[in-house]
Amino acid sequence: MATNNICIRQAKEADLAQINDIYNYYVINTPITFDFEPVRPEERALWFERYDKNGPYQLLVAEGEGRVLAYADSHAFRAKRAYDTTVEFTVYCAHDATGRGIGTHLYTALFQAIEGQDLRLVIAGITLPNEASLRLHERFGFTPAGVMHEVGRKFDRFWDVGWFEKRLG
Repeated sequence: MATNNICIRQAKEADLAQINDIYNYYVINTPITFDFEPVRPEERALWFERYDKNGPYQLLVAEGEGRVLAYADSHAFRAKRAYDTTVEFTVYCAHDATGRGIGTHLYTALFQAIEGQDLRLVIAGITLPNEASLRLHERFGFTPAGVMHEVGRKFDRFWDVGWFEKRLG
């Protein structure tokens, strides 16, 4: 899918270094992810193996300007089989590509990619505050499911995580 000179497509192994760069920026500079150490390339390669372009676990990238600008995925919410009809969505934009609607394009494509799968619920966890992510999820019909207060500590501060859900079908 191409929009405004941005191509949304399935991620390839060749994209992993750029995906890692996007994610590791947030590890080092923000509380958006609770990871403390940057993800190493070999860890990212193992992570990539969990996706199946024909199944409910999808990994999409937004490509433009000669690079990966953002990525979004659907992945298992929990490991137990009873949770198999629930996926968690995640989206990360390159720090210099935010505010351009790329996340909206990725989520549109991600919802299309999981269409027809045996799924009932999409979950999103958002470190608070994060107005941009809240607006994105609200735009797609996610509703609040609860807040875990001060559940994560990073940068010598405690952070809340808001949980949001969207029912499918």
